[in-house]
Amino acid sequence: SMQKKVEQEGEREKELYEKFMCHCQTGGGDLSASISGAQAKVPEVSSSIESSEGKLAQAKQDLKTAQSDRAAAKDAIAEATALREKEAAAFAKEKAELDTTISAMTKAIAALEKGMAGGFLQTSDAQVLRNLASSSQDMIDGDRQELVAFLSQGSEYAPRSGEITGILKEMNDTMSKHLAELVAAEDMAVKNYEEMMTA
Repeated sequence: SMQKKVEQEGEREKELYEKFMCHCQTGGGDLSASISGAQAKVPEVSSSIESSEGKLAQAKQDLKTAQSDRAAAKDAIAEATALREKEAAAFAKEKAELDTTISAMTKAIAALEKGMAGGFLQTSDAQVLRNLASSSQDMIDGDRQELVAFLSQGSEYAPRSGEITGILKEMNDTMSKHLAELVAAEDMAVKNYEEMMTA
């Protein structure tokens, strides 16, 4: 039975040896095929890596360009906003002056038409017209002298009040037209600014 035991162990070892040899022969072939396949993929993978590196470099460049464009856009917005604020302040000042002057002229015309020039000349509106007459570059010298004389002499100047009313009405019409143009220009500037901000 010892002999039988040794024979059985020999048989098992032979079986194991044959399995091992079979595995070595076929495993070596599989391993060789696997190595060959991997070596064939190396150029493809290298090419893919180079392509990805190129795309990464392009993406970085695009990002820098976008950041630069964004900074330029922010600067342009800040500049446009500052300019719009300056224009709006200038508009508000000029509109307020025109509103005050037009109001004073309207009151003067009404007072003259009612024959109450003396009472009007005592008001702050008369002072607004005195300032306008002395500073306006748009007035004809003859009209300026007539208006200043009326505003200075008051009710004694009544015989010429019809002429003064005409001068004031003409000035009122001119200033009202200028005010309308100014408001239209301001509305357009606001619209353009808002369109630029939404672009």
